[in-house]
Amino acid sequence: MPRTLSNASTTVAVARARSQREIAKPRKAAYRTGTKTVSGRGKEGAAPGPVVLVTGASQGIGAAIARAFADAIPGVRLALVARQEKKLAAVARECVARGVAARAFVGDVSSESDVARVAAEVQAVWGGVDVLVNNAGSFRPGRLLETSVADFDAMIATNLRSVFLVTRAFAPAMVRRGCGDIFNMSSIAGLSAYPTSAGYCAAKFGVTGLSKVMRAELRDKGVRVCTVYPGATLSPAWEGSGFPEERLMPAEDVARAFVDVYRLTRRTVVEEIVLRPQAGDL
Repeated sequence: MPRTLSNASTTVAVARARSQREIAKPRKAAYRTGTKTVSGRGKEGAAPGPVVLVTGASQGIGAAIARAFADAIPGVRLALVARQEKKLAAVARECVARGVAARAFVGDVSSESDVARVAAEVQAVWGGVDVLVNNAGSFRPGRLLETSVADFDAMIATNLRSVFLVTRAFAPAMVRRGCGDIFNMSSIAGLSAYPTSAGYCAAKFGVTGLSKVMRAELRDKGVRVCTVYPGATLSPAWEGSGFPEERLMPAEDVARAFVDVYRLTRRTVVEEIVLRPQAGDL
């Protein structure tokens, strides 16, 4: 289950100037957070690869997705988005150590203004996004009659509104290019009802429906849309649950599915992926 995001000061003019140097020198890998940039050596001879933006990238499945793309896709450039600046910067450093370019963009993807700012910053650095991973989210348990309006609204904002806002910010450029990939993180709670999860189920069923609309509207535009439905995964969302580690899927297994689907030829799309622990749902 998911993660979320907040604000950080940035210097777009500096980012825009640096972006040209990075593209001209693809062997230079870097991460950036706030106004600080730290560089590392990329893989020798690696040409600039796709720009992959991952929301909720500071921990859990989001961080695992970032590492999976860093390990598998030569020259990948990672735009990592989350609220937690220190954790996000640490993930960016991990990816740089793997020989790719990675930058941290701190922001709240349920905020329209934050998403607009992050989109402008990414555009200034790398000129657009090739792969969008809408992974950010959060979980608050609660039965229908016990869930407050504030908690319900928070589940919708973090898990569903964020997908709409971020996709609306980056999908138009994909349509103009006639090529792109969008991954939306739903959940098995977006396929079946789970008591004590009223707000979360409502949000994830919303992601399921929104994803189907995206697929229908974008398939003739060259943009592939894949909805991912993971079950119980070893991540911060399951800390303190009391379940043994062996009953939970490794986040790395879930992340690998994203990379494998992306690597298919452009003639093929995987519309949905359902992943569950081998012993069944919890």
